[in-house]
Order: sequence, then structure tokens, then C-alpha cells
Amino acid sequence: MTSAPSAVTTAEARPVDSGERLVLLDTLRGFALCGVFISNTFMWFSGRAFMPREQLESLFANGTMLDKVLLPVVTTLVSGRFITIFSFLFGLGFAVQMGRAEARGSPVTRLYVRRLGVMLLLGLTHLTLIWYGDILSNYALIGLWLLWFRRREDRTILKVAAVLLFAWPILSAVIFKLPQLMAATPEAAAALAKLETERSAALKADTLSVFQNGNWWAVVKGGLSFYRREFLLIMCVNSLALLGRFLLGFYAGRKRLFHDAPQHVAFFRRLFFWSLGLGVLGSSVGVVTQQLVLRKIINPETLPVWLPMVLAPVRALGEVGIAATYVSGITLLFQRATWQKILSVLAPVGRMALTNYLSQSVISILVFYGYGLGLVGKLTPSMSILYCLGVFTVQIAWSHLWLARFRFGPMEWVWRSLTYGKAQPMRRSTEAAGAAVAT
Repeated sequence: MTSAPSAVTTAEARPVDSGERLVLLDTLRGFALCGVFISNTFMWFSGRAFMPREQLESLFANGTMLDKVLLPVVTTLVSGRFITIFSFLFGLGFAVQMGRAEARGSPVTRLYVRRLGVMLLLGLTHLTLIWYGDILSNYALIGLWLLWFRRREDRTILKVAAVLLFAWPILSAVIFKLPQLMAATPEAAAALAKLETERSAALKADTLSVFQNGNWWAVVKGGLSFYRREFLLIMCVNSLALLGRFLLGFYAGRKRLFHDAPQHVAFFRRLFFWSLGLGVLGSSVGVVTQQLVLRKIINPETLPVWLPMVLAPVRALGEVGIAATYVSGITLLFQRATWQKILSVLAPVGRMALTNYLSQSVISILVFYGYGLGLVGKLTPSMSILYCLGVFTVQIAWSHLWLARFRFGPMEWVWRSLTYGKAQPMRRSTEAAGAAVAT
């Protein structure tokens, strides 16, 4: 008698249910989302990235002691570190999708491409109508490359990731400095650097003025103009480094390092101490350089053209090192019941990461831009941090309340429904809702 087909191999593709999710990964995603919000606000939403260098130097020189301390702290512990975690988790999520597809015995390519297509649509909407600093569209386009690596050996994945993380930044620095490197004389190179600095400063000043005084449509056009003329190049050049972070997460997902975390405690302990040391070493170089510039001991316009190429992999080491310190540290703490209960407060925020990320943008443009409260360029560094923590605290509470009643966040529901071609069940059962509140 022939046995019935396995339910696993004939199961229809569907979203991951709440009971199948790994709380540790949702917690890490929620933690990363908070840091990304702080990073985006500290320099971009606040308008500091658009201020003239002299004004920025004066802001930190004449601020309170807390404001002065925050710049090196954010540079060392926040900037580039949390987006690295977020990117790592994106790659890890791809590995999870591969594993679930194999367990079902179904192909994953078409579903994954649809999923990224919807993400691209959401990202482009975010970029064009809300905030130019969108990362979703970049994730969707770069995420397609993961399909090429799904059949590759672990060693190949790690080698490519290492090259993209630490060698590509050197080449990207060359791309940015290419006109100066091709100049006939040092004087010509200096003149080109000065012209580029003046062009960028003028563009940023015009953009900041629009953000301060324009209506919604003027701000949208100003943001898109800045994106096209300056931000797009940065995003494109950094895309391969982003893929390197995806690949690290893909490798970790393949090895089930987080699914079987209790069996890998020794690995995470070694990773914590090594990444802490290397992260502090890499970050300290950038902080020292930053402070020398702020104190006018060195002039950035007269620095050797090759210096950014030397510092680029060092900066990458700082970003990856500190990010790995956070990830391994939280994973180790998660092995203790008390800490797991405390840290799991962030898990619902991570489960609704898309909704919370987009809502951070909507709230921030209404707080900072001229057609809202008009606080761009006015909040001190410390007030910017307090603003982020306040909004994120509300998001924690809201995420808990929402997921006690619904299976997905609002935008997660849209994303899944469009991906699977039909509206997904939204409401939780009474029993499931009660269990969610209890946990």
C-alpha cells in the first residue's frame, strides 16, 4: 500500500506564523531598528548632514558637555553599526526562507522575487513621497543577488563577504576620489576637491532651506533632487558592501547559529570578545580623525587624497566589529531566563519592523520639516536622541497591543498579501490573542 504524501512536501507557501518565529531574531531586529532610527535622526532628519561644516563644528563646540560627548559616542556605537545588524538579519531571513521552501519541497525563486518586487514598490513609494533616505528599495534590488549564492559553498560565501566588506570600501573610496586621482598635478587635484566641496555645500544649503520652509510638494521635490544629485551615488557605491552583510547573515542562517544558539554559546562568547576588540580598534581611528577635524588640528580639505582609501576598511572593521559585539552579546544574554524576558520586550517591534520603520519616517518628517513642527536644524544632539527614544518607546507599546490582536503589522499584512496574491488572515484567534498578552 502506497503511503500518503507528506503534508510538509505538499504544503502551500504561506507567511511564517507567530508560533514559528524565533524570538531572538525578532528581538535583534527590534534592537537594530532603534539604532537605525537614532542614526537617521541624528544626522539626516535633524538636518545636521546639510549644515555647513563651520556651523556643525560650532554646534558641538558650544553645546553642553552631553552634546559634545554624543558625537563620538554616536560615531563609535551607532552610525553604520545598526544598519549592519539589519542587513545581516535580512540575509539570515533569506536562509530561513530557503530552509522552509526545502522543507515544503517547493521552489522558492518565484515567491522570493515577488516578495522583493513588493518590497521595491513599497520602498520607491517611501522614497518618492515620504523620505529620500529609503533603504527598502536598495534591499530589494541587492537582495536578488542572494539567489545566485544559494547553491554556493560556505567557503565561497565567506570569501566573497570578506572582499565586499573590507576590500570593496577601498575601491569605493577610489571612485569618489577618481577626478582628483586623475588630475595632472597636486594643485589641480586640490582645485577639483575644492570645487566638489563647494558644489556639495551649495546643494545641501538649498536642500536644507527647502526642508525648513517648503510645503510638502516642495520638500518632496527637494529631497528627490538631493537624492538624484548626491545620495544616489552613495547608495549605489555602498550596495556591494551591503551585499557583503547580507552574505554574512545568509551564512549564519545556513549554519543555524541562532536557531540552535544554546549549542553555539562558546562560538558567540569568542565572537563577542574578538569583535569588541576589533570594533573598538576600528572605531577609534574614525573618532580620533573626527575630533582632530572638529578641533581644527587638521583641515579635511588638505588631507592626502589616499587617506580615505586607507581609512575605508578600518571604518568597515569598526562597523562590523561593533555590530557583531551587539549581536553576540544579546545572543549570550538571551541564554539566561531573566535577560531573555527583559530583552524580549523588543520582539514585537522586530516583528513589525516594516510598519515601524515607515512610521518613523512619517512621524519624523512631520516633526522636523517646515510643513510640520519645523524643528529641522533646531534640536540639540541630546534632544534628538531623547526624541528617538520617546517615539521608539511608544512603538514598543503599540507593537505589543497590535500583535495581541492581529497576526501581522499593517504594512507586513500588505506586504504578505501582495506577495502571496491574496489577503492574508489578519485577526488572531481569541486563544492566540490571550496567549500573546500573557507572554
